[in-house]
Amino acid sequence: MVEEAIQSPESSQVAGPDSYRDLPRLLALTENGQTAVNVLLSLDETYADVVPVRLNEGSVSAFISIMRGCDNMCTYCIVPFTRGRERSRPVSSIVDEVRHLADQGVKEVTLLGQNVNSYRDVSQATDKFDTHMAKGFKTVYKTKKGGMRFADLLDKVSAVDPEMRIRFTAAHPKDFPEEVLQIISERPNICKLLHLPAQSGSSAVLQRMRRGYTRDAYLQLVDDVKRTIPGVGLSTDMICGFCGETEEEFQETLSLMEIVDYNIAFLFPYSMREKTTAYRRYQDDVPDQIKKERHHRMLEIYRRKCQILNEAEIGNTHLVLVEGTAKKSGNILGRNELYLRVVFEQADILAEDGGKRHVKPGDYVAVKIVEAKSATLYGVPLYHTSLCDFYRDNQWGMRQAVN
Repeated sequence: MVEEAIQSPESSQVAGPDSYRDLPRLLALTENGQTAVNVLLSLDETYADVVPVRLNEGSVSAFISIMRGCDNMCTYCIVPFTRGRERSRPVSSIVDEVRHLADQGVKEVTLLGQNVNSYRDVSQATDKFDTHMAKGFKTVYKTKKGGMRFADLLDKVSAVDPEMRIRFTAAHPKDFPEEVLQIISERPNICKLLHLPAQSGSSAVLQRMRRGYTRDAYLQLVDDVKRTIPGVGLSTDMICGFCGETEEEFQETLSLMEIVDYNIAFLFPYSMREKTTAYRRYQDDVPDQIKKERHHRMLEIYRRKCQILNEAEIGNTHLVLVEGTAKKSGNILGRNELYLRVVFEQADILAEDGGKRHVKPGDYVAVKIVEAKSATLYGVPLYHTSLCDFYRDNQWGMRQAVN
């Protein structure tokens, strides 16, 4: 696509995502009747000094980009070739943005990156050198040294405002060492939903994908996560029909889904991308009809498991951050810590000052779950609360269990 844009006689200027600092020169060339092109990917551009334009002013949630690029070189993925190598924003820049959002009343921020938990601020000196990985995982690149790691960033960001929820995505399973799991477990405002993209349940397929782990290593990580973070929820990405995938290998993916109990899953039939390693090395030899059929089977398991998991929450009380109103019913819509939709009717409920008031966006509300579907929980609002108060009074963590 880039080559086509450059060669097109209709193109007067072609600018890549990392060329914004070069725009004055490119515009000057265009004004002089010349074609201006800069599609080079930077090795160090992080956009740290760019103040984002937020189109949803007044929203209770916001997104913060903390790093760009990816070094993992999975065979199916085009991102390393289009986004470049990993580079991270300085910690101070991120913390300042979080603080600014907190001052504006934002109650939830999501830290974004193509491989967000491989974050490393090399501009900061630290006594912690080697990057630790989850047990049984490996990479195609050398171990990174120096700088502040993702656990350090979570520590600082979560301390800005104890009433602000912290989420992060997208993650790689290899970058969940013990220190990351510990800080998530210890901080009530770091949401206990972790994204562990498996991509496949077959060790053979994972090797062809160059994911850097086996099925057993992945399952060990799942066990470690559930042991360290009680009540944790898991999300994942799965691909069916990758090059050479047999029915037996696909069955391993289905069995993984049965074992792990994912709360959220993003499921895709494989689609070959040009310029990827898989495009050069493998044949896209699984017929489209089989891909569709396998995708349908994954969806069936996912929906069934979600229904079971959600029904288990009936009778429990969840902390819900109110976002607005549901489009269909007009009732109040919010999300719990596991990012599940929670819908309930508007009501005057007990407030922190002892009086009663309506529910509005940005409120934290304790909601008792009375009905569950595969993607939505339905409840009754009990009282207004704060994040700190809810967790201080609640030994069960994210939700209060049925007595």
